[in-house]
Amino acid sequence: MKINGNQITPGMVIQHQDGLWAAVKTNAVKPGKGGAFNQVELKNLIDGRKLNERFRADETVERVRLEQKDFQFLYAEGTDLVFMDTDTYDQITLASDFIGERAAFLQDGMTVTVEMHEERPIGVKLPDQVTLEIVEADPVVKGQTAASSYKPAKLENGLRVMVPPFVSSGERIVVDTNEVTYLRRAD
Repeated sequence: MKINGNQITPGMVIQHQDGLWAAVKTNAVKPGKGGAFNQVELKNLIDGRKLNERFRADETVERVRLEQKDFQFLYAEGTDLVFMDTDTYDQITLASDFIGERAAFLQDGMTVTVEMHEERPIGVKLPDQVTLEIVEADPVVKGQTAASSYKPAKLENGLRVMVPPFVSSGERIVVDTNEVTYLRRAD
């Protein structure tokens, strides 16, 4: 679908320079002299490169719609991750570095959303929050105020997060998978 350059908004995926690019930031500029344009920061969905482009209002670009499918995480096999399509039961295998450090949040049976373009996986969206157990936490240092003092804690998946001093080893906490940060104690 063709759109004008001034219609590009953050989150939109476009076909540009023979690749798929996601708009990260946009800024509509109306200079005193000359025509208006849209300054767009783009990120390549395949290799992660970044690019800043100017699109004039009269330029057209091809907007790409990604298909989103639900997949269930089955298991890890070496550095590969195996997922199953919840509709067709077909399995796909993705390299763990395709997801990056957030692959540590994957749990057996977890449902994730895989964004696909022409049957090719482009990205994986994990649930925004997961509940994990703390396996190791530093003891509280007397005299520290609770307002700003956080201590490091190691989670069952091996990642480290900063937690408030009242949280101890063995407790279950809710973690933000996008920011890799402590949110609250689990119920």
